Amino acid sequence: MAELIDYKNVEIRQADQIVLHNVTLTVQSGEMIYLLGKVGSGKSSFMKTLYGALPIVSGEARVLEYDMMDIRRRKLPYLRRRLGIIFQDYKLLTDRSVEENLLFVLRATGWKDKVLMRNHVHEVLEQVGMETKAYKKPYELSGGEQQRVVIARALLNSPEIILADEPTGNLDVDTGREIMELLYSISQAGITVLMSTHNRQWPEKFPGKNWVFEDGEIRV
Repeated sequence: MAELIDYKNVEIRQADQIVLHNVTLTVQSGEMIYLLGKVGSGKSSFMKTLYGALPIVSGEARVLEYDMMDIRRRKLPYLRRRLGIIFQDYKLLTDRSVEENLLFVLRATGWKDKVLMRNHVHEVLEQVGMETKAYKKPYELSGGEQQRVVIARALLNSPEIILADEPTGNLDVDTGREIMELLYSISQAGITVLMSTHNRQWPEKFPGKNWVFEDGEIRV
C-alpha cells in the first residue's frame, strides 16, 4: 500500500497556542481512520493542516508527496484536487441546483468539455444514490440527501483521500448510518477516509483505526 500521509514530531498551533504536539503518524491507501476526541481537542485543526489551511510550526510533514512545511501557495490547488473534503454544514451553493453545484467545482478545477462534465456529474450522483435529484436546490433536500451531494462533490476529482469532518453530526441515527455505509464502501473501494466523529458506535459497526485526540496529543 502507498503511504499517503507521513507526520514526524509535528507541532500544530492556532493563534500562537499549541493545539497538538509530537504528532507522529502515517496513513496508507485504503484505510478507514476515525478521529476521536472532545470538542477543542484538535481534530479539525489537524485536518486543516492536511490541505494547507493551517500551517505547521515544526516537525516533518508530507501529504501526497507534498512537503507541508515548505509548500508554496500556488501548489495548494493541486494538492486539494487530490483530496475530497466533506463538511458538517455542507457548504452547498443554495441558489443553484445539485447539478450546478457539482459543475461549478469541475469548472473551478479545470474541466472544459461540457458533455464530459455533465456525464461525470451524473456518474458521481448515481454513485451516492442521488441521480434523480440533480435538478433540486439544496434547500429542497433533506439533511441526509444534502450530505450525499457533498460526498458526490468530494468524489468529483477521484481523490486519494477523503477528509470528513463530523459528516453525521447533524443527522438522525438512521440517516447517519446510511451516510456511514456510503463512506465505508468508499474506503473499501481503496480511497482513504479520515473522519472525525463523536459517535463511538461508528468504529464498532464500521471497523477502522481509531486515533484519540487527548491532552494535546494523538494516540494512534
